[in-house]
Amino acid sequence: MTTKLDLAQFDVSPSRGFLPTSDPLRRLPAPFNAWEDAAQSLPKLLMTDRLRATLSALPPFPANRIGTEAELRRAMALLSYLGHAYVWGGSQAADVLPARLAVPWHAVAGRLGRPPVLSYASYALDNWIRFDTAMEPELGNIALIQNFLGGEDEEWFILIHVDIERRAAPAIRRLPVAQELARERAHEKLTDELEGIAQALDGMVATMRRMPERCDPYIYYRRVRPYIHGWRNHPDLPNGLVYEGVEEYDGKPKQIRGETGAQSTIVPCLDAVLGVEHQEDILRTYLMEMREYMPSRHRAFLESLEAAGSIRSQVRKSKSPALIRVYDRCVALVEEFRSIHLQYAATYIHKQAQTDSKNPHAVGTGGTPFMRYLKKHRDETSRHRLG
Repeated sequence: MTTKLDLAQFDVSPSRGFLPTSDPLRRLPAPFNAWEDAAQSLPKLLMTDRLRATLSALPPFPANRIGTEAELRRAMALLSYLGHAYVWGGSQAADVLPARLAVPWHAVAGRLGRPPVLSYASYALDNWIRFDTAMEPELGNIALIQNFLGGEDEEWFILIHVDIERRAAPAIRRLPVAQELARERAHEKLTDELEGIAQALDGMVATMRRMPERCDPYIYYRRVRPYIHGWRNHPDLPNGLVYEGVEEYDGKPKQIRGETGAQSTIVPCLDAVLGVEHQEDILRTYLMEMREYMPSRHRAFLESLEAAGSIRSQVRKSKSPALIRVYDRCVALVEEFRSIHLQYAATYIHKQAQTDSKNPHAVGTGGTPFMRYLKKHRDETSRHRLG
């Protein structure tokens, strides 16, 4: 069965999920060469403490020369990496971003409907290349376009997320179908769709478990994580960041959250269709806030799933052992995915010794008490099994 919902209008691919249908653009055209050269030299500039001086000397960013959506996404990734490198790449955090960088970043972000900050979309969804174009974007066939310091651990950490997104695709495309089948009370067909969703979730969990293979907790905490913090609830930037020259902000600092996996659309979509609800409290408010950082069409897709309602009550009413069993398997796999995330948060962040106030281990890159959040989300998921 196919759903009436047009996935393409939400920029959702049947084979890639929330990854772009066309491979991300590796480099902007010639008018942007100075900026692209700086971005490609980012590891060297950070190692020599020449980053801030180099960025301040760049020619004006020709934002009016951006034509295609692929160029817009590349521009957002480029400016986001340079912006975060500028803020976090010195001995002390910079609390003012120069207009040369702040103004185009704000303009490009506005066209995409996202805040001017490094978010998950630029960090992972739009940041990969394929070696063999006859193969899927999967581990072993992908590498990053953009790095901060570079190295195996940074590459692997982000590429794990890219592979998870690709493995989620069969589940994502089945979610609206499952909703229609639930409305039609087509229990046998719904069971089949949920089996497909469970298989995709198995693949996501398998990839998530591979994180320690090539991303060491010590290296992650000290070489990868420092650059993805935002400037909301961060001890080194208590007032936020001033975007110099951005008229809309009137010279006042802005507090914006940093990159976090909570900005991925996958799990919120699964929650919506499976009917996994989170208690109304400050933690749920945070989850809702993360939607502002998602690509606008992905956010619209999530909202369309929520508007259509979950399948949970219909599964319960069916009294079908097979349907209830596979539904519970899906819920259990979402719980397992969240449990692994919690385990990694403890190992890769919470248990590490803090040596730099710019990289606090008690606060997540999104500016939250992440251990408490992740545990709550996992526990709330586990309570939704029907069997």
